[in-house]
Amino acid sequence: MTERDSKYRDLDKMSTLEILGNINKEDMTVAVAVQSIIPHIEPLVDKIVDGMRDGGRLFYLGAGTSGRLGIVDASECPPTYGVPHDWVIGLIAGGDGAIRKAVEFAEDDPALAVKDLTEYDVSPDDLVIGIAASGRTPYVIGGLEYCRSQNIATACITCNPDAPLIDHADYPIVCVVGPEFVTGSTRMKAGTAQKLILNMISTTVMIKLGRVVDNKMVDMQLSNSKLVDRGSKMVMRKTNLTYEEAKKLLLEKGSVRDAIASHVND
Repeated sequence: MTERDSKYRDLDKMSTLEILGNINKEDMTVAVAVQSIIPHIEPLVDKIVDGMRDGGRLFYLGAGTSGRLGIVDASECPPTYGVPHDWVIGLIAGGDGAIRKAVEFAEDDPALAVKDLTEYDVSPDDLVIGIAASGRTPYVIGGLEYCRSQNIATACITCNPDAPLIDHADYPIVCVVGPEFVTGSTRMKAGTAQKLILNMISTTVMIKLGRVVDNKMVDMQLSNSKLVDRGSKMVMRKTNLTYEEAKKLLLEKGSVRDAIASHVND
């Protein structure tokens, strides 16, 4: 399904404007496809929230573009929500080196996923999401197959309704986006769909775990001047302190949440 022939022919004869416009036209269909599967994402999110409240972790497992998307989503959770780095873990076939450069045939080895997961002592307290546009990647299938044998909850994100991966997922998320603009280039619509779904999962999980108050990232890491400025303004609006007073309090307490709480309790 992910390698169906493009609806467009003679791409190499199109003008720049035609190429850009047609890519955009195809991209606009992705959000609609994701919207249609929200009811399937809901139970997965609730399962993750329940597990993480009990001390479990969330793993993303993928190869190539899918693996990189999982790592991006996992790596953004600590700075955005102030959670430990081992709450959400992204694993990619070929290891960290594969984030920048493809590792030949790494995705074809199902045993490699087992090795990667066991290095993190994956257990029944955790949940593992396999990400694969085609749903045929041996690395991802091998990882989920192992998890199921160990009574570890599994999910998958794929764009192929006939994907073998689905049979190894307790919570299958199947988002059919249709043929890519460039035939088989799943980094495009399929990758966009996977990114949207990962955004929805991690954001909703963090909100449900109390890492957002109102609509604010009150636990974000103060890792640069921009975030210190943003946090200072949050504290200022909640406490009626001046900007400089709010910034001083924020830096003393280390988070927006603690700064506001300390002022309210004074």
